[in-house]
Amino acid sequence: MKLKIKDIAKKANVSISAVSLALNNKPGISQDTREKILKIVQEEGYVHKSFTQDHAPVQGNNKVIHFVACTNQGIVIEHYEQLPFFTKLINHISEYLFSKGYSLMLTSINLDKLYDEAKMKISAENGCNGILLLGTDLTPHQISFIAQHQPNLVVLDTCFETLNVDFVNMNSLLGAYQAANYLVRLGHRRIGYVQSNFRIRNFDLRKEGFLQALKEHGLSVLEQDYFSMLPTVISSSQEDFKKEIAKRLNDLPTALFCESDYIAISLIKSLTELNIRIPDDISVIGFDNIHEASIISPELTTVHVYADKMASLAVDRILEMLENNREGRKMKYIVDTEIYERNSCKALKTSD
Repeated sequence: MKLKIKDIAKKANVSISAVSLALNNKPGISQDTREKILKIVQEEGYVHKSFTQDHAPVQGNNKVIHFVACTNQGIVIEHYEQLPFFTKLINHISEYLFSKGYSLMLTSINLDKLYDEAKMKISAENGCNGILLLGTDLTPHQISFIAQHQPNLVVLDTCFETLNVDFVNMNSLLGAYQAANYLVRLGHRRIGYVQSNFRIRNFDLRKEGFLQALKEHGLSVLEQDYFSMLPTVISSSQEDFKKEIAKRLNDLPTALFCESDYIAISLIKSLTELNIRIPDDISVIGFDNIHEASIISPELTTVHVYADKMASLAVDRILEMLENNREGRKMKYIVDTEIYERNSCKALKTSD
C-alpha cells in the first residue's frame, strides 16, 4: 500500500502539518522532530510530492496547493508559522487538504520584494496551480496584484469587500462586539482598549465592533485608557507598557480588551510583574483562542475563532476552482465567533 503523509504523521506521532514542515524544510518544529520524521521517510521510501525550485511538478503531480505568506516586520513575521494562530490555521488546512488527496506546500515571499517574487513563485504562467494566500498584512493593491498573476486564489485572514477576489475571514467586528457586551454584562463600566501598534484590517474591524457595543450601552473608552503593545510578543512582558501602567497604578480601568491573544498573554505577564492581580484587580479578555490561552495562569477568556471552519471553506473553494477548471463567481465567507469563558474575567460587585 502506498504510504501517505498521514501515515508518516501517525508513525512519528506528530501532526500532519509537522510532517509538511519537515518535508518542505520549513521552521516551526524542533530538530529532533524533523530528524525523526525524515528518518521514517527514508526508511519507508516515501517520495514527497512537491515542487522543484522553478515550480515544475515532480513526477507529473499537480495536486499541490501553495499556502503563501508575504512576510514582513508586522504580523506575518519571517517565522510566522511558529505563531500559535497561524500554526493552528495551517494545521487545519493541511489535514483537510490531505483528506482530499492534495498536498500542501508553504511558500514565503518577502513583502518588500512582492512585485518581483510573485511572478516567479506563484504565477499561473510558472506552473503554480492555485494558492491560499495569507492576507493578514496585505493591502487591497497588493492582493489585486497577486490576483492578476494567479486566478486560482483564495485569501485568508482578511477581507476587502470591494475586490473581486475570494476571501475567507473571521468576523472580527462581531467578535469584539461580543467581548464588549460580555464585559458590560459582568458589570464593568470603565473598560480599556489594548491595541496593536501595527495596524491591520482585522484590528480596525475589532476596534469598530468594540466601540459600537460600548456606545449602545452609553459607554466609551476614555482617552487615557487606550494602550498600545507589540502584536507578536507572547513569551514575555513588555517594558514600555509596564512603565506606562506603573505611573498610574491607582487610575486604571476595571477591564481590558486586547485585540489578540498574543497581546493579552503578554499583557497578563506584564501586569503580574507589577503585582496587579488578574482578574481581581483587572479583568482581561483576548481574541483568537490560541492554545496558549488555556495554559496561561489565569486561563484567558477570549473570543473563539473557528480556524477549522475557515480552513475547510478555503480548501473547498480552491479545489472547486481547480477541479472545475473555472473561477466562477467570487465569494466572501465570514465565519462568526463566540466567547470562551475562562478565569481572566470576573463580575464586579457594584451598587449599580
